[in-house]
Amino acid sequence: MGTQAHILVVDDDREIRDLLSRFLRKNGYRVDVAVDGHEMRRVLEGARIDLIILDRVLPGKDGLTLCRELRTSSRVPVILLTLLGADTDRIVGLEVGADDYVPKPFNPHELLARVKAVLRRTSDLPLQSSFQKAPILRFGGWALDRSRRRLASPAGAIVSLTDGEFDLLIALAEHPQVVLTREQLLDLSRGRSAVAFDRSIDMQVTRLRRRIEADPEEPELIKTVRNKGYMFTPEVASESE
Repeated sequence: MGTQAHILVVDDDREIRDLLSRFLRKNGYRVDVAVDGHEMRRVLEGARIDLIILDRVLPGKDGLTLCRELRTSSRVPVILLTLLGADTDRIVGLEVGADDYVPKPFNPHELLARVKAVLRRTSDLPLQSSFQKAPILRFGGWALDRSRRRLASPAGAIVSLTDGEFDLLIALAEHPQVVLTREQLLDLSRGRSAVAFDRSIDMQVTRLRRRIEADPEEPELIKTVRNKGYMFTPEVASESE
């Protein structure tokens, strides 16, 4: 993603909107602004936005609510700004799908570095696959039902998965025979949690292997690719409900 990325700043503080607009434009970005969720939606409907800088506290729906709603239909990256510096508030922001979290007052140069990092990471995501809209994905006798959020084994038994495990399996099954890094899996699954670091994905993979691998110690479905990430090895087929 080049420096012509299109950024939307959503903040009800005019001074901050003007400051960020000038600073980001000076650094080569296209910028739109909005004062609340209503204006944010209007901009999103009329333009392709590459990243949203979203204030945590807004009139009407707050930033957390808007971010959660966005994640039901969009993967556009979000950086949350807030006056609330508590770790719990930061954790909630990541859990609802934010890509980064910056407390106010902030250094514009630090924010710029975070913008570049988020855009760089999300631009490296694999291209959309034909499986991303399929209601049911099948692999090796398994049936992954997206709409019912249900996984059935080759024997027909329903396998219980946590939300994080299900979202991770969806991300893997949508990109078979593709090596996905931990950061890519975090973004594809939107499974950011209280510990949104590399090891959290490793633990999720370990738990998922216990659910679907014949031998979790010698996995055949989810292979580790040394120094790179993970690859989902089976052939995947899609079908309608």
